Amino acid sequence: MQFRLEHQDPGSKARSGTIQTAHGEIQTPIFMPVGTVASVKAVHQRELAEDIKAQIILGNTYHLYLRPGTDILNRAGGLHQFMNWQKPILTDSGGYQVYSLANNRKITEEGVAFKSHIDGSKHFFSPEKSMEIQRHIGADIIMAFDECPPYPSTYQYARESMDMTHRWLQRCGEWLKENDPLYGFGQSLFPIVQGSTYKDFRVKSAETIAEFGADGNAIGGLSVGEPAEEMYAMSEIVCDVLPHDKPRYLMGVGTPANILENIALGVDMFDCVMPTRNGRNGMIFTSEGIINIKNKKWEDDFGPLDPNGPTFVDSQYSKAYLRHLFAANEYLGRQIASVHNLGFYLWLTGEARKQIEAGTFASWKNIMVEKLQRRL
Repeated sequence: MQFRLEHQDPGSKARSGTIQTAHGEIQTPIFMPVGTVASVKAVHQRELAEDIKAQIILGNTYHLYLRPGTDILNRAGGLHQFMNWQKPILTDSGGYQVYSLANNRKITEEGVAFKSHIDGSKHFFSPEKSMEIQRHIGADIIMAFDECPPYPSTYQYARESMDMTHRWLQRCGEWLKENDPLYGFGQSLFPIVQGSTYKDFRVKSAETIAEFGADGNAIGGLSVGEPAEEMYAMSEIVCDVLPHDKPRYLMGVGTPANILENIALGVDMFDCVMPTRNGRNGMIFTSEGIINIKNKKWEDDFGPLDPNGPTFVDSQYSKAYLRHLFAANEYLGRQIASVHNLGFYLWLTGEARKQIEAGTFASWKNIMVEKLQRRL
């Protein structure tokens, strides 16, 4: 993997660049749709590529390990072939899912024992096991195995968790050195900065991750319940330490406003289930604000879903029709909302890139953040 930094916004720390992978280019800043189980929920791969214009998607190690399993993925030739997606893929390490299974897991230095959310069966993830699974999945970018501490965490817990994450990173690197890729192309490991909301730990973790010398770096442990101001403060601290010439990935963030604010701090890559999850519940993100399509006010609005929207659903369907689909509990409504929201998120990061290239990002961002948070 190679990263080429291309533009720096004069009024902020926002920047644009290009990541080159075996499966194509990624222009940053970029949003990655979440394809948890080899599928971005309710969206065809053709829609992702042609209408939404996704450049990279995310797969989930924990879920893909449980089903279809690494044997099926290996026999298919990896996740790209299995789901017929020939653009880049990033996989997480399973660490966040382990965090979310707090009542069904036990963490030790060796790794994490947990019970499947599907059938209660017992499993064990170590750094080595996470790397092995991600080898079989075959993503272009893979994540180091980490522990995501809860918010709030005590100072002692955050320190012990961060130190263990750093030790696990070394084990991930050693395993990868000893085991070749499976499908004829290289995989880039991204370490993950942890440290909860403690400034000294975030600095220490970012310095440790920077010294590892990976192709890119991730920021984890945010968007787990802390106030937005804490998120921004930690992102800024970390971005000021991480290498300038490597992509920075903020995991699991967030709202459109969150994304723009973090781009302004120097973040390049994002993922979040919000556009599809909220879309399935009737929340429509637009450049003018947020629409709750279930509200009665849209019942006889026969205008286009979003006259400024970039996807085919924005002009082909009206607000009234989409509201009707939700009222009738028709799954097509959830599909339309998901396609729209993902298209909007990709438009937003693409427009941010244009503004960075023009040197106008900072002023544009301030206007957009205010508009994005309005309820229409």
